[in-house]
Amino acid sequence: MDVLGSKQDSGWRNKRGEASLSDVHRSINVSQSGSRWRRLAAFAGPGYLVAVGYMDPGNWATSLAGGSKFGYALLAVALLSNLMAIVLQSLCARLAIASGRDLAQACRDAFPKWVSIPLWALAEIAIIATDIAEVIGTAIGLNLIFGIPLELGVLITALDVFIILYLQKMGFRWVEAFIITLLGVIAVCFGIQIFLADPQWGGVIRGFFPTTEIVTNPEMLYLALGILGATVMPHNLYLHSGIVQTRNYGHTLPEKKQALTYATIDSTVALCFALLINASILILAAAAFNSTGRTEVAELGEAHSLLAPLLGLAIAPTLFGIALLCCGLNSTVTATLAGQIVMEGFLKMKLQPWIRRLITRAIAIIPAAFVTIWYGDAGTAELLILTQVVLSLQLSFAVFPLVMFTASKAKMGQLVAPIWLSGIAWLIAVVIAGLNVKLLVDFVWG
Repeated sequence: MDVLGSKQDSGWRNKRGEASLSDVHRSINVSQSGSRWRRLAAFAGPGYLVAVGYMDPGNWATSLAGGSKFGYALLAVALLSNLMAIVLQSLCARLAIASGRDLAQACRDAFPKWVSIPLWALAEIAIIATDIAEVIGTAIGLNLIFGIPLELGVLITALDVFIILYLQKMGFRWVEAFIITLLGVIAVCFGIQIFLADPQWGGVIRGFFPTTEIVTNPEMLYLALGILGATVMPHNLYLHSGIVQTRNYGHTLPEKKQALTYATIDSTVALCFALLINASILILAAAAFNSTGRTEVAELGEAHSLLAPLLGLAIAPTLFGIALLCCGLNSTVTATLAGQIVMEGFLKMKLQPWIRRLITRAIAIIPAAFVTIWYGDAGTAELLILTQVVLSLQLSFAVFPLVMFTASKAKMGQLVAPIWLSGIAWLIAVVIAGLNVKLLVDFVWG
């Protein structure tokens, strides 16, 4: 029996319900007798599923625009974004391990229905917006590699449900292996492209140090806000707090403390990998476009078509397309899991994964198909931007409850976040909220 958990339930309005992702809950054993490396390896995986959300097609567009327009200068913003993400994702692991709840269950058990139901609706909107970005990114990837028209590519993305169902049947470790393999392909693709682009490494290093120009130059500030404002995907917070619980880490306080340490290491390492990919996109854009005077490249298709003549090899745009397609497929898996966590956590409503996936994907395909048919490439680029604005709008409604729960000793017991960590987290939450308000105001006023 989870004695610690039962004591901590006194800090919640409602008792804990069903386990998060019950079909895979605590399905991966963690040996308490093996070496530290073996135990750390047992926890490796969830962080990489989370990292996928930090390199979705919407982030690609922002990084391409920043690199082509201002060279390496905005690498400092990408680094700051990543540090903020590391803090928030560590809180997700803390919430899950300390309370036995994912973020959706925590909101349901902490707030009255008139608060939790709107939070659920906002989370669903965020997942649909994420899915639209994935549909577009995957369709563009199929178009760039195989020449498949965007309209047909959007429809083909519905078939990815079968990939997810097959992987989930084989076990959660296979889902993680699929994600990590595709992340490896993405890293290789960008590694080759950056080698071909031959960036100025002195400029790259300097780019990680912030300059006053980021604040004084209005155009640079706007792009910096774009990178920061879309740094943390709302669905990632729900996702991480659920998939951490796939590990069977025990119920005692020492076991939970150890689990928190290993889970935090896992997410931190994985997010550093995400920073590497995002920085690679920005570095590639700076080296290939900014250095040749092409400072207005922001669309994925445009970037793809320019890479071959600029880098001198026909394989460069193919690698770009492969990496984009892998990102789309990866994001598909994580959005499906996040959708399952959100619906079951907030509503205690269980749907078969394939039904849940088809509903979500259908809602995403309809606007994506309409825009691609009527407006073409330019329309999809604008729709990508719109999805980022929608995600920005919802983000604070996930961040503030997370920070509030993990700072409460009544809810977290002895695993409550230290005062210094809660202070940093509250600062991050306020900064993200302020930046997102600025982005929304700019969007509304054109």
